[in-house]
Amino acid sequence: MKKENMSKQEEMEQQDRIIRQTLNKVKHKILILSGKGGVGKSTVAANLSAALADAGYRVGLMDVDLHGPSIPRLLGLNEQRAEFSDGRILPVSYSPNLQVVSIENLLGEHDSAIIWRGPMKIGAIRQFIADVAWEALDFLIIDSPPGTGDEPLTIAQTIPGIRAIIVTTPQEISLADVRKSINFCHTVNLPVIGLIENMSGYICPECGHREDIFGSGGGERTAAETGLALLSKIPIDPRIVMTGDRGQPALSQENNEPANNAFRQTVNAVVAACNGESPDVGQPPVSKGGAEMEHEGDSKQVKIAVPSAKGLLANHFGHCEQFILFDVEESRIVSRKTLPPPPHEPGVLPQWLSEQGASVIIAGGMGSRARGFFSEYGIEVVIGAPVLAPEKIVLQYLAGTLESGQNICDH
Repeated sequence: MKKENMSKQEEMEQQDRIIRQTLNKVKHKILILSGKGGVGKSTVAANLSAALADAGYRVGLMDVDLHGPSIPRLLGLNEQRAEFSDGRILPVSYSPNLQVVSIENLLGEHDSAIIWRGPMKIGAIRQFIADVAWEALDFLIIDSPPGTGDEPLTIAQTIPGIRAIIVTTPQEISLADVRKSINFCHTVNLPVIGLIENMSGYICPECGHREDIFGSGGGERTAAETGLALLSKIPIDPRIVMTGDRGQPALSQENNEPANNAFRQTVNAVVAACNGESPDVGQPPVSKGGAEMEHEGDSKQVKIAVPSAKGLLANHFGHCEQFILFDVEESRIVSRKTLPPPPHEPGVLPQWLSEQGASVIIAGGMGSRARGFFSEYGIEVVIGAPVLAPEKIVLQYLAGTLESGQNICDH
């Protein structure tokens, strides 16, 4: 039946079939909501997507804000135009694991105003969802405008199996709007994974002093009152604003700042909740296969050593510029430090790393004799790791998604 001869009802039914077929390849679909603007919802959506991708998950990020799309600018993709194949929109690639699509990438002018209302907006959003050619994904994150208008309502009623995460700040005025969002979710039968409290205090980067600029405890109270999980509390960090303005989410920066750690903890909680487990902050990450990565001593602090050269994994541990030591507790990075290695002589590095408290070393290649030395000191050896940033390697190891290749120094 040709489209021009189809009734409106038949056209919508065809769209629904296309949407179901495409999104059937997506394991988890999450709508990011907020009761009001200015709480950092889009920043949370962008950084959560980047953090999931960094942990090894295949992620799609969709911006359905027709009037003020901000995701492309936060990711530095606003100059890229969407491409098409067989009449369908191909998402823009941000990284190997993260694909992005936004109405802005379809516009001819960045500052073009879209003046749509009611049925026209609903039809455009449904068409937008149906036209995107997503590949198989672990997560599809959808960023919508604040409030409970046409965009989130259309998403909730169109995408099967979608769930919501609600972003708030500790302020009471924000929390009052959050309760409206929760009631909205209940009304349209949209399950809520939990709350994220953004702008949760300011931590001075110089002295570590915390100042609760917008108050404190609001997220916990709202979660307790509504029976929802508080997934994480993300502190204010000016660097998030600066990196967002440069088109780089904070998680693309290899550091151990409080806001970065909070986003990584959010990944743990979201993955756990999506796999039917307790979504408490600090839950260990779940691998993209859905099974928990088990390590001895998950409840204790573990130190992981990674040889590094020029900011990436050094192919051979004995010829690295430095070692980066990551302190890991409950399967999350809590701190890191960089140390120059001692001279490379047989048995010296294993003894030195043991004295530093290391219990795991992740390397690109290592000979059998060296592996024997590390074993004598009780240090677990992981070899064949890819040449990536050390922090990304450790996060993948903790998430159970580290793909080890061939031992390039097996002698």
